[in-house]
Amino acid sequence: MGDLSNGAGADFYKIPAIKFTKLFINGEFVDSISGKTFETIDPRTGEVIANVAEGTKEDVDLAVKAAREAFDSGPWPRMPGVARAKIMLKFADLIDQNREELAALDAVDAGKLYNWLKNVDLPNIVNTLRYYAGAADKIHGETLKMSRELQGYTLMEPVGVVGHIIPWNFPSSLFFTKVSPALAAGCTMIVKPAEQTPLSALFYAHLAKQAGIPDGVLNVVPGFGPTAGAAITSHMDIDAVSFTGSTEVGRQVMEAAARSNLKKVSLELGGKSPLIIFDDADLDKAAELALIGILFNKGEICCAGSRVFVQEGIYDELEKKLVEKAKSWVVGDPFDPKVQQGPQCDKRQFDKILSYIEHGKREGATLLTGGKIIGDKGYYIEPTIFSNIKDDMLIAQDEIFGPVLALTKFKTIDEAILRANNTRYGLAAGIVTKNIDTANTVSRSVRAGTIWINCYFAFGDDVPFGGYKMSGFGRDYGLEALHKYMQVKSVVTPIYNSPWL
Repeated sequence: MGDLSNGAGADFYKIPAIKFTKLFINGEFVDSISGKTFETIDPRTGEVIANVAEGTKEDVDLAVKAAREAFDSGPWPRMPGVARAKIMLKFADLIDQNREELAALDAVDAGKLYNWLKNVDLPNIVNTLRYYAGAADKIHGETLKMSRELQGYTLMEPVGVVGHIIPWNFPSSLFFTKVSPALAAGCTMIVKPAEQTPLSALFYAHLAKQAGIPDGVLNVVPGFGPTAGAAITSHMDIDAVSFTGSTEVGRQVMEAAARSNLKKVSLELGGKSPLIIFDDADLDKAAELALIGILFNKGEICCAGSRVFVQEGIYDELEKKLVEKAKSWVVGDPFDPKVQQGPQCDKRQFDKILSYIEHGKREGATLLTGGKIIGDKGYYIEPTIFSNIKDDMLIAQDEIFGPVLALTKFKTIDEAILRANNTRYGLAAGIVTKNIDTANTVSRSVRAGTIWINCYFAFGDDVPFGGYKMSGFGRDYGLEALHKYMQVKSVVTPIYNSPWL
């Protein structure tokens, strides 16, 4: 595991100057009305990176006014889909051209691995924009054959002004997960990035303007959940809100939407996803999937495989492999190309993870490895594995959102299914087996929105992603995401003297 005593970053990468720290409203960077700013912190050191304008209700009102005008009177919703696509493709090209700087912003702001951002996340973001650009001119309704002397058809119309509230764990990826289909649909929008990670969102606003996205279509208002976020969810002139974050805040989003104008809501919330490994699994592959499932992005991922169920025939051997791999996992500065795990996003999350580790010890789980802080500055935590887990323990029920794995033994397929479903969440699940019958039975029995068989974190622009139960509703990715930013209008006219109905 990495030695962090020598400070952070300068040896590996020179952080670029921070160019954009103001709100982006109606095509311009502006100060907040209050003049207030807040600090965004480098999780590698705990030091301030920059002061960012703090948006509040008044700023959200201005952004909504701009978005409403752009929707009601502006060119974006009225363009042919192919014209929107052309601008979105230019936006994608500009992101590609600024890839290194954008990767550096998320690495320094969120503690994410710089090389992964540059070589995987940013190219995927560009692909997402291009995928939805390709869908912008393929939005079709249906012709309806009615049973009386009437003919009907449906129109797919953009829902209107959308509020996107983005979490801090994937600041760039989730920005475009939401913005791309909404742009393709012809919507206008306000994006509130997480207060922990506002820097890349503001850079994307700058690139959107360069690409030719009309003023008012894409507004970015950094700020805090109880002020800026609450103003978005309760706004009477926002038509839909898309939120990714905790289940607790998801409830507040839904309540605010209901109390205001009954705006359309989609929620992608927490998870406590099971990875079920059967006796016939390839041990090395299973261990690798289990480790990546919890340590990728330092465990700060909603669908992390935080509960691993291993069939008793291979349990002891797999436990040994997992512990060995976890002990050799390299934790350190996210700009260091050898590092596999950076710091947790902020002090609050760092403290929360450590408190759950203490809960696990108190509840009687066996700490196999990890559980400690690394270094004397920044928010680094060792990869942590607990065994002897009971299903009612906090570390087996609560979303920890960190590099903490609950490892459990099971006997039969029925037991595995029962225990996998013993959670209030239902976001994702993994199955490792060579038996197609086992894979089919379990994938149909586990109540979760995505099931990965002999793989994990296998996302794709064309594969819908979202939850069952308290993991929320609505889908990101795929054409389902495009359709959630649209409304269906039915149009009916009489027909006279037709030779057939």
